[in-house]
Amino acid sequence: MQITDVRVRKIEKEGKMKAIVSITLDNEFVIHDIKVIEGEKGLFIAMPSRKSADGEFRDIAHPINSETREMIQRIILDKYETTAMEHSY
Repeated sequence: MQITDVRVRKIEKEGKMKAIVSITLDNEFVIHDIKVIEGEKGLFIAMPSRKSADGEFRDIAHPINSETREMIQRIILDKYETTAMEHSY
């Protein structure tokens, strides 16, 4: 599986959420609404989720293992940082 496209939409208002991201896998499958969030230890991603009847948020789509999550997070955050640098001039 390869991430073949990453689209970052920056969030301009104040808050912990910094961007909404869509990724394309193998030029065939898109995952929308991945969030870039600023936490206490730096930036991380949150997969798309929905609020369940008990009030908890549950991921709609997510990686099965930590290696895949780390790969997706690294690619998204690299693109986010590149986008941030392009718009800082």
